[in-house]
Amino acid sequence: MSKIKLIFGFIILSLFQQCYSFTGSSLTDEKTIKISEFPNNAPLVNPTLSQQFSTDIQNRFLQRTTLKGTKENPDILVEGEITDYSITPTTIGSNTVTNQNTGGVINESQNKLTITVKVHYENKLHPDFSFDRTYSDEAVFNSNLSQSEIESSQVKIATDRIINKIFNDIVANW
Repeated sequence: MSKIKLIFGFIILSLFQQCYSFTGSSLTDEKTIKISEFPNNAPLVNPTLSQQFSTDIQNRFLQRTTLKGTKENPDILVEGEITDYSITPTTIGSNTVTNQNTGGVINESQNKLTITVKVHYENKLHPDFSFDRTYSDEAVFNSNLSQSEIESSQVKIATDRIINKIFNDIVANW
C-alpha cells in the first residue's frame, strides 16, 4: 500500500512541476543581455566603485541565469549610473560599552554609508516589463573604521543589497 502512495505522490509532484516553475523567473524567451558600465556620477567619488559594481552586477546575471552576455542587439539591456555615495554620522543603533580601565561608559559613534544607483532596464521582447528605477541602500558602521576598511567591507554590503534588488526586480518581476 505504501508503494502505491509513493508512486501516486511522484505522479502528482511531476504534474505540479510541469505546471509551475520553481525558479520563479519571469525571463522566458530572453537569451542575451548587455550590462553597460555604471559610471560613478556621485558628488563623492569612490575610485573603485564603478568598476566593482559593474563587474558584480554582470556576474550576478551571468552566473544565476541562462542569459548570455552580448554587445550587440541584446534581448535585455541594463544600464545606469551611481548617483550618490555618501558617509554621514548617525546616532541610530549607537553602542554603549563600559571602559574596563576607568569603569566609565563610552558611546561609540557610528556612521552610515549610503549608495544610490539609477537603473534603466529595457526588455526588447517584453517592453511592458521595462523600467527606470532608483535603488538605494546603506550600511551602518563604527566610525573608527579606516577608509580602506569601509571600502572593502561596507561598500560590498550596500552594493550586494542593491544588486539583489535589481536582480529580483528583473528576474522575478514581482
